[in-house]
Amino acid sequence: MFLADDGTTPIFDDELPYFSWQVCIKVIGAGFGIYLVIFLFSHWLSFCFISTYRCLSAKEQVFWNLAATRAVFGIQSIIVGLRALLFDTDLYADPIRSQHDWTWITILVSTGFFLFENVALHMFNIYFSTCDIFLAIHHLVAFAGYFGAVICGTAGHYIPMITLLLEMSTPFTCVSWMLLKVGWSQSLIWKANQWIMIHMFHCRMILTYHLWWVCFCNWEQLLDHIPISYLLVFLFGLSLLTFILNPYWTHKKTLQLLAPVDWNFERSSEHDKHSLAEDNGDIKKKTS
Repeated sequence: MFLADDGTTPIFDDELPYFSWQVCIKVIGAGFGIYLVIFLFSHWLSFCFISTYRCLSAKEQVFWNLAATRAVFGIQSIIVGLRALLFDTDLYADPIRSQHDWTWITILVSTGFFLFENVALHMFNIYFSTCDIFLAIHHLVAFAGYFGAVICGTAGHYIPMITLLLEMSTPFTCVSWMLLKVGWSQSLIWKANQWIMIHMFHCRMILTYHLWWVCFCNWEQLLDHIPISYLLVFLFGLSLLTFILNPYWTHKKTLQLLAPVDWNFERSSEHDKHSLAEDNGDIKKKTS
């Protein structure tokens, strides 16, 4: 382990003692802070340069910035996931025990992101009186899975890295929603993005089958080297993705291609239209 010039332990170092909770908490906190800054930067950038953003409600603006933050994390996840899947032969050779410095950094920063996601989601739900139960369960299981990988420090990192690759659809989901809000739902770029996004959701389903296959082929090693409690959390999350979330989201995104609708704010939009109609009716009565 190398020390910084002031004698303190640097946060990002190829030889950090990853089994030290002091180091782990620092890197998780750094991950949380990085994505909080991205969230705030998205608000500033959008407010300054996108007129549509300034016309959105506060609820939609928060959702816009959360989508942008998730897109950045999705790009990061695609890069590290493809590296683990296609280029790092050591991880695949021993998926239950193999670890690297870069995978440790990725897991700790990802834990910080999922912590940010849970905090942001619950604050969003409380402030705006909403609740997306599927998304809440997804974020909770994701945080539990990656924080569990930190606690269970001897577990291999191939499965967590491949699981991150499931975020391959996230950037396209972000672009889809933003283009929908700016009124480009009939444009060629929106439809092309939608087709790619649907394809990414199908790839997600194939990737979950790959994860099941890895678990099946290494089942005895999983039982020997991974605590049963952590294994149950992972298998619960994988089952949720395989049999409920991925098919549901793929179905919804396919329907959205055929009929562009913002399901996240469909009810609020209908309520606004209804209120506007009532106001217009009152105005007509007064003028007549």
